[in-house]
Amino acid sequence: MSDKNNKVAIIDYGSGNLRSAAKAFEHVIAENALDFEVVVTSNPDDLRRASHIVLPGQGAFGDCMNGLKAVTGMIEALEEEVLARKKPFLGICVGMQLLATQGLEYGDHAGLGWIEGEVLPISPKDKSLKIPHMGWNVVTFTQGTTHPVLKNQQKDGAHFYFVHSFMFNCKNKDHVFGQADYGGDVTAIVGKANVLGVQFHPEKSQEAGLMLLNDFLLWNP
Repeated sequence: MSDKNNKVAIIDYGSGNLRSAAKAFEHVIAENALDFEVVVTSNPDDLRRASHIVLPGQGAFGDCMNGLKAVTGMIEALEEEVLARKKPFLGICVGMQLLATQGLEYGDHAGLGWIEGEVLPISPKDKSLKIPHMGWNVVTFTQGTTHPVLKNQQKDGAHFYFVHSFMFNCKNKDHVFGQADYGGDVTAIVGKANVLGVQFHPEKSQEAGLMLLNDFLLWNP
C-alpha cells in the first residue's frame, strides 16, 4: 500500500462483485480529484491502515457470514477499526445484511450484531411481484434523515439498483434511513453512528450511486 493517508479498504472474503465496487470508487476518486487509494484486501492489517472500510456481499447470508469468519482475524479487525476506532463503514447488499443480529436464510445464522434486527424473506402483498426484487427502484429517505452521506440525494427519492430476496427488518426504526416500496416497505438504507448499510448496489446505480460513494469518502463521523 502507498503512504497516502486516505485509503478505502474493500474486504475480499470470497463474496461480492469486488471489481465493480473497486472500479466505481476509482472512478469517483478520479472524477472528483480525491486523494484516496482503493485497496481490495483479505488482510486484516489493511483495515488498520485504512481510513474507510467497505464490506460488499452477494449470495446467501449464512455463506457470506461463514466466508467472513474464515478470514483469520478479519472480524476482530472490523470490530476494532469500526466499533472501537469509529472509522466510516459501508456495507453493500448482503454486506449490509450481515450487520443484523441474525439472518433467517436457509436456517438461523448469527450476524455481526452491530444493528439489532433480523434478515427475513421479502413477502410482497402483491403476489404478482417476483422474487428476487431485481432492478431499479425508488428509495424514499426517512423523514428527518440528514445523514452526511445522503445529503446530496434527491429528497423526494432517488433510483438505485437492487438484487435481493431477503430484507433487513430493524428492531429500532430509527436505524432505518431509507426504504423502497416492493409490495410493502423494504429497508433500503440502515445506519448507526459511523456505520452505514445499503441494500442496493451503488456501484450499479449510475449518478445517484456514484454520488453516494463520493459522499461516503468525504464522511468524517
